[in-house]
Amino acid sequence: MEVIHKSIDINGPLDRVFAYVDDPARATEWLPSIMAVRNVSGSGVGARHEWTYRMGGFCLDGESTTIAHVPCERRIVRSKGGIDSLWTFALEPHEGGTHLELTVEYNVPLARIGRLAEKFVVRRNDREIGRAIKSIKDRCEARSPADRQRLGLLV
Repeated sequence: MEVIHKSIDINGPLDRVFAYVDDPARATEWLPSIMAVRNVSGSGVGARHEWTYRMGGFCLDGESTTIAHVPCERRIVRSKGGIDSLWTFALEPHEGGTHLELTVEYNVPLARIGRLAEKFVVRRNDREIGRAIKSIKDRCEARSPADRQRLGLLV
């Protein structure tokens, strides 16, 4: 199992950052390889959604379920299907803003990707999660209409 751990400080209120990472439909905004999120249902523990994710040139489909949910503190999502993974979002107040830690534990789908591409995919995923957490920061800090428009957010 591979583990990626990233953290970042966000100059934005804890409740806004949590609401952003708690909305699966927003994942297409911040996670570069997520191609689609669909059939979002429920909230809190038991919330579900389906997704399509591109890894190593392959499109993989699966379903995610929220298995732990403490508002403004923690969200844990288990994904099954094309990629089995566990996503842990941990948040806490930090200097008037929010400290976000994202840990992703996953199994590389070797049957689809292949052993030769595994190291490449693992390195790429690490870089991608780094870009993803930075994108969450950018989007949660966007305040002006110009910033929001530049990021493709609703003005």
